Amino acid sequence: MPGYQEQRDGVIRRLRLIEGQVRGVQRMVEEDTYCIDILTQISATNAALRSVALVMLDDHLNCCVTEAIVEGGDQAKTKVGEASKAIARLVRA
Repeated sequence: MPGYQEQRDGVIRRLRLIEGQVRGVQRMVEEDTYCIDILTQISATNAALRSVALVMLDDHLNCCVTEAIVEGGDQAKTKVGEASKAIARLVRA
């Protein structure tokens, strides 16, 4: 079972809001809205996505990685490596 299972409904709610934000940005472009206003909405959408990513990362660390460390062995190294790569991707984004 995924580590985010307890927060699944909240994550889905947030993603639906983000979906609405993206549609709003598309509508703004279609309506020739002022560039800065569009950029402001894009920034808000990116922040919302980062927020969801942090929830997912936190749950991964507290569930999947923690369980793998308790079990030990190669699985622990694999999960820590996955988390490190995910963090690197988030930092670069």
